[in-house]
Amino acid sequence: MSIIRIALAQINTAVGDFNGNLSKVINCLNKGRENNVDLVIFPELTTTGYPPEDLLLKNSFIEANLKMLKDIIQSSHGTGCIIGFVEGEKELYNSAAFIYDGRLVGTCQKLLLPNYGVFDEKRYFTPGDKHTVFDLSHVRLGVNICEDIWFEDVTHFQALKGDAGVIINISSSPYHMGKWKIRRDLLSMRALDNCAVVIYVNQVGGQDELVFDGQSWIIGPDGEVIASGKQFQEDFIIFDLDTEELRKNRENNEIFQKRKRLFQSNEKLNLTKLKEWYGKPHKKIIKPVDIETLQEDEEIYEALVLGLRDYIRKNGFKKVILGLSGGIDSALAAAIAVDALGKENVTGVAMPSIYSSEGSLKDAEKLAQNFGIEYIVIAITEIYNAYIKTCSSVFAGLKEDVTEENIQARIRGNVLMAISNKFGHLVLATGNKSEISVGYCTLYGDMVGGFAVIKDLPKELVYRLSRYRNVKASIDLIPQNTIDKAPSAELRPGQKDEDSLPPYSVLDPILEAYVEENKSIKEIVEMGYRENIIRDVMRLVDISEFKRRQGAPGIKITPRAFGKDRRMPITNHYRE
Repeated sequence: MSIIRIALAQINTAVGDFNGNLSKVINCLNKGRENNVDLVIFPELTTTGYPPEDLLLKNSFIEANLKMLKDIIQSSHGTGCIIGFVEGEKELYNSAAFIYDGRLVGTCQKLLLPNYGVFDEKRYFTPGDKHTVFDLSHVRLGVNICEDIWFEDVTHFQALKGDAGVIINISSSPYHMGKWKIRRDLLSMRALDNCAVVIYVNQVGGQDELVFDGQSWIIGPDGEVIASGKQFQEDFIIFDLDTEELRKNRENNEIFQKRKRLFQSNEKLNLTKLKEWYGKPHKKIIKPVDIETLQEDEEIYEALVLGLRDYIRKNGFKKVILGLSGGIDSALAAAIAVDALGKENVTGVAMPSIYSSEGSLKDAEKLAQNFGIEYIVIAITEIYNAYIKTCSSVFAGLKEDVTEENIQARIRGNVLMAISNKFGHLVLATGNKSEISVGYCTLYGDMVGGFAVIKDLPKELVYRLSRYRNVKASIDLIPQNTIDKAPSAELRPGQKDEDSLPPYSVLDPILEAYVEENKSIKEIVEMGYRENIIRDVMRLVDISEFKRRQGAPGIKITPRAFGKDRRMPITNHYRE
């Protein structure tokens, strides 16, 4: 009876889909029973989906969440689970419920509420004031929620004063590139410092701009990974915890025992004893396999695929449409769309004007052929001429400038939206982070769309991922000419991006320093860049906020994306 069989249910929930979320939970509980699992652990706010945002202000939403919890309790006979839900009425708590064999044993409330970056939990929740430990007679479980484990005090209190040998953290931690390394190192430190097994269950799936990458972890008392969940996929990880071995390990760890004796705290402990815990006989010990982590380019690409797929499906769409210019941005967006939705659900539209090069049209057609997507050509020259003729009296005596360039982009946006309206396809905007940062995009033109799939990718990363996709396929699905040629909007004769912007090899590092790291001019100059270029870039970023505010949502990939992460006023007179 020293063995507890635990399962990590890494599931993809949808905000407000109580029936769908309940079905996933019950399926996991049934799977747990079939495999003699004692305890199934689910992510943070499994009932509601994460983040529910202002839905939490609706009483009916809270009631539906509580009804779902009751349904889960009734479905838990013969097993147990720990699951995230919203607790309370006037005061709301981000909580975890410990359910066992058809009854609610107790709850745990999130202590630390994040209120930075994409998080806004203090707007909705009240922080808990008790550290929670559940006593199963032969092992104690310290349960905490997401942010709680990022600060050492909560885990220390549960492990040292509460004598918890197992720390369970249920989480909804959104992805950005490389974040898994930060999480793994943090969890390893918590396990090692507290001589505890750390169980971390993260949700998976796309929710608006956010992607949750899963990759749940089981970390041993030595800080080493016992097992991990898959990245960007649902998973159900079963493992057997030998509580007797864990107990002996803790008793014989002199450093831990000394820390335990010295630990003092006046904080409250919520200790709940479960006398009826009986466990299940396990004839065969299950040892889960640690899954190899994806390399960075593959990791980012899979995040984009999952984010797009879930945005389309969870919002009731089936097909997407996008403009194909023959350039690198629309090529990568098309590749991601095909991998997310299937080639039969993607339509590419080439909309040549008098400035479109023959090479770009051939590249666009070749891309469509390579991926097997529907390809439509709609020339816009006649529409453009009609625009110019219509405005001729107003524009009389004025030189051509960016106005005529933007007319072309807006015609293309109108064509895409017309097809979207007629057939119900969602338009994908194809702008990248570099362009959007400095306003090198046309409002109501190339910015139109329901979703901006590469919105948070700097231009140089766009090239990297395009090369990665070709290597993965072992053929040039994205035409090599598309990758090699100088980027151009092709809105005037001989136009190149570098006519208006620094080379992307210069622009991208400056943007990363300014937008993502909040570095000053002095600090960026010390990186080796010219002050006049830095000032020009910063000015363009600052004055383009009004454009970004009206753009389509897109998938968060970098540590600081535009929107929820970086919130700047549109009316802003401050310049460094």
